[in-house]
Amino acid sequence: MKRTTLKEFKNQAFENPDVKAEYDALAPAYKLRKKLVALRKKAGLTQEELADIMHTQKSNISRLESVSSKISPKLSTIEEYAKATGFQLEIDFSPI
Repeated sequence: MKRTTLKEFKNQAFENPDVKAEYDALAPAYKLRKKLVALRKKAGLTQEELADIMHTQKSNISRLESVSSKISPKLSTIEEYAKATGFQLEIDFSPI
């Protein structure tokens, strides 16, 4: 029996318009969290080190970076995170 690849699974799931719509709705949050992790790693920081810089707890950094987190971070938190990793936040919009 051939095992289904992730790509095949996603393509099959996306045939359902409700699944595709939900996936598209969640995409920005996933992209943000992946970017946050990439910034921290590029800065050479652990979650603990970043938490110290931001005067918070590691669990807060972990929750902020987690794609399964149900909490939406405030813009000021994202700005502080960017600054602590040596970056500045830029916001852009693209047409739908």
